[in-house]
Amino acid sequence: MTAPDYGTAFAAWRGAAGQDWQRYTRHAFVEGLRDGTLPQASYLHYLRQDYVFLIHFARAWALAAAKAETIDEMAAASATVHALVHVEMPLHVQTCASHGIDRTALEATTEAPGNLAYTRYVLEAGYSGDFLDLMAALAPCVLGYGEIGLSLRGNDGPYADWCAVYGGEEYQSLCRDVGALVDGAVERRLGPDWQTLPRATTLQSRFDTATLLEVGFWDIALSPIST
Repeated sequence: MTAPDYGTAFAAWRGAAGQDWQRYTRHAFVEGLRDGTLPQASYLHYLRQDYVFLIHFARAWALAAAKAETIDEMAAASATVHALVHVEMPLHVQTCASHGIDRTALEATTEAPGNLAYTRYVLEAGYSGDFLDLMAALAPCVLGYGEIGLSLRGNDGPYADWCAVYGGEEYQSLCRDVGALVDGAVERRLGPDWQTLPRATTLQSRFDTATLLEVGFWDIALSPIST
């Protein structure tokens, strides 16, 4: 899978994550989306858990707006909150509704332990850390989905709509913007040689942990579904 150009920081973090990044972006769930073998029940299970995830993800981006140091950072974070709440979450509602899962049932979804661990980790990164801690913890989801979407772009199987959303230019543009936001934020706070500083190790750890939690999220989607 070719690495997309989402900026310098992402390239460094992605490269250092090594095989864990491949486990995430080439997970069996992703391959099931690619070749159409993913069971529909697993896909709907994923969408329900992802809806819950996005609620907390939006809160994390709202926290990023509060942690921002510049108006541009605040604007980017708040724009992401708007996109999550007014675009991505409604798409989940529509897709689930088309399969007989109404909004009431969707919002009553019980949060899986792995989902809870992931979302609370990201929020904790923001509460106990700063804007950079949040960006490193948020990046695997935003930019990982962009990379996966690119690899699935043009897919015409049963999950073509999902592939089109994350592989489409609108989402790819968002990824480039987030990558630029991260690069600007890192250099503004740590300078152009930030990768040589001890802080770089902390940020890499944030990214690595979130990557492993993404692997766990795919595992949740493929786990047996209780009835």
